[in-house]
Amino acid sequence: MSRQMQPTFVLVHGAFANSFSFAPLQAELGLLGHRSAAVDLPGHGFAATYPGAYQAPQDLEALATAPGAIKGVTLADNVAHLIGILERAKRNGPVILVSHSRGGLTATVAANQRPDLIDRIVYVSAWCPVDLSVGGYYAEPEMATVDAGALASAMVGNPAELGLLRSNFRTADPGALAAFKAAFLADGTDEEFMVFLNTFQPDENLDTGTPDDRAQADTWGRIPKSYVRLTEDASVPVAVQDRMIREGDALTPENPYDVRTLTSSHLKWLVEPAPAARVLGEIAALLPAQS
Repeated sequence: MSRQMQPTFVLVHGAFANSFSFAPLQAELGLLGHRSAAVDLPGHGFAATYPGAYQAPQDLEALATAPGAIKGVTLADNVAHLIGILERAKRNGPVILVSHSRGGLTATVAANQRPDLIDRIVYVSAWCPVDLSVGGYYAEPEMATVDAGALASAMVGNPAELGLLRSNFRTADPGALAAFKAAFLADGTDEEFMVFLNTFQPDENLDTGTPDDRAQADTWGRIPKSYVRLTEDASVPVAVQDRMIREGDALTPENPYDVRTLTSSHLKWLVEPAPAARVLGEIAALLPAQS
């Protein structure tokens, strides 16, 4: 396969994250001969806001009211940004769109709108709503093990007034830190957890879409798709991952998911990315041969 026709992995991050978290995975992919592009959605990466009150010593009262650049950013903004990147990547050959966690919402709507830009879509413990909106799944039995209250203990400010979600990832509260670790990286060391926590940004947008943003059979459903299950994920439990797989297969039974499994928490696959890189390489091999 010529360099021109090699696929490009386009990597889409989850909530409070950014392209930086994909750097180790991109290194592994590169060493396996794959090219990739990690996306920063609007208001993420170097476009994020880190208020002075977030620095040490923290001023939580000021942090609760400080403005953030991500205010007003919508799912539609994320999708438009991603589609622009997909258009650029597609000029160079096939595109494999890989999303993680909340990034699956953006990937799904992009696939609904522009299936012509995506040769395969891959969800890594990512949201792909089919029967319900994302909020609806949170009320379902598959999400009963998620301790949303514990995670909310680090939230700062009133989201309705701020126009965004703000979390104090630089908290020293042992209860909040323990809740974060249990939810995201229970299978990692304390050192790995603290490093990853410091890659998070404090702000996230509020828009998780509407029922109209669920996967659509006539567009999203035409794209070959893979789902990489993370068996130890406590924030998107494997039960809800499996439910989304079942719902996607029922929506397009002629185009079921290719399902892979990694033994990993929500974040461990990014901390130790070699197994995930190998799985993505195997998925890339499923693409039709290019002339």
